[in-house]
Amino acid sequence: MAKRLTARSVEMAKPRTNSAGQAVRTEIPDGGCPGLYLVIQPSGRKSWAVRYRRASDGKPRKFTLAGSPSLAIAHKLAREALDTIAEGGDPAAEKVARRRSTPEDEKRDGFGDVAVDFINRYARRKNRSWAGTAWLLGLKPDPENEGELIIRPGGLVEKWSNRRIQDITRRDILELLDGIVDQGNGTQANRTLSALRKMFNWCLERDIVTASPCAAVKPPAPEVSRDRVLNDDELRWLWRACEAYGFPFGPLVKLLLLTGQRRQEVGAMVSGEVDRDARLWTIPAARAKNGIAHDVPLSAQAIEVLDALPKIAGDAGYLFTTNGRAAVSGWSKAKERIDAEMLRAAREEALERGDDPEGVDLPAWTFHDLRRTTASGMARLGINLPVIEKVLNHVSGSFGGIVGVYQRHSFADEKRRALDAWGGFVSRHSSSEEGLNITPLRGIG
Repeated sequence: MAKRLTARSVEMAKPRTNSAGQAVRTEIPDGGCPGLYLVIQPSGRKSWAVRYRRASDGKPRKFTLAGSPSLAIAHKLAREALDTIAEGGDPAAEKVARRRSTPEDEKRDGFGDVAVDFINRYARRKNRSWAGTAWLLGLKPDPENEGELIIRPGGLVEKWSNRRIQDITRRDILELLDGIVDQGNGTQANRTLSALRKMFNWCLERDIVTASPCAAVKPPAPEVSRDRVLNDDELRWLWRACEAYGFPFGPLVKLLLLTGQRRQEVGAMVSGEVDRDARLWTIPAARAKNGIAHDVPLSAQAIEVLDALPKIAGDAGYLFTTNGRAAVSGWSKAKERIDAEMLRAAREEALERGDDPEGVDLPAWTFHDLRRTTASGMARLGINLPVIEKVLNHVSGSFGGIVGVYQRHSFADEKRRALDAWGGFVSRHSSSEEGLNITPLRGIG
């Protein structure tokens, strides 16, 4: 039988810990008021909730008491709620209905508004990769107004633009994840679930929702540690595929390979970030995944790609755009077309060698694998790991922890030599049908 809580026991109550010693959300029943629970978040924040079963269908419900009242006031509010329940009422549903009473409340509880609030109030402060979380939720940093968030075309905020956060159900979550998996993006589906789970848990703590639709939802795809690196033949086929594809994704994918930067960073590149005279591309902090501005030296091959881009007028200055108003979209379809062009190039070469072209296959790869391919390729060229990590704008690894605090060398010259060497290799190899013997370069980092 639950013990009767006292003001002293409430004050001294702490959250339980799991086997790893981490604090976990804890509910303590109050024997002095059946149905009333003291709720303690891992942070130590305390609140009160009444658990009951709805008279209409017997389903369990939870009614969170507003604010953080004292024990005596929590008892009073809980008894009022229990009286309502005894009369056939549903206090949790009535609370939700009250929230819908004004247009201001409707807007405040819109999925997009809550997502923006979550990123600004929580993710930015807790996670250096907050921009990746924002992208999964359907938002992205505004390139014209640093620090502001805008809707990402085709993303979740746009999809649920007319939905209130309280109206999102577990079925909505499952259908969303199934759709992502059906597109062949199982890992992205897992990451999306993780981002949504964090956001709804945050909403629970702030009394925005009474239950999380992500509760008991399992990751829809197995987690696979990726180590895919394109081999020399595949690099050649990729370059030929990009030539065949043309603008915008042909040159865009070439730059992914030549710079080793992230898909979203290259895809949303604007003219104001590129200094052609200095052969330098600066990714502002607002667009970098880790929130740290990043200088990317541009090889002669990268500059050649940029110089060949068509000029499309637009206030934002996007380099990869079809309308001048927004960065290019449609990555999945572009990937399918590039795969088809790569396979065509591979089979043409097989036919020229006298091999059976139908026996040629192309193992699955992702655009992110180009980033790993660039890193691996630079390592083959003899470039040291710290330089490669600086090229990739990594803040962990060699530069994690105390090293990152005291290591302030920019590695500007080393990064330039590394990317120049990699650009030269890609250029030589893309036009050759014979494998290259890699000679490690000395003195690069």
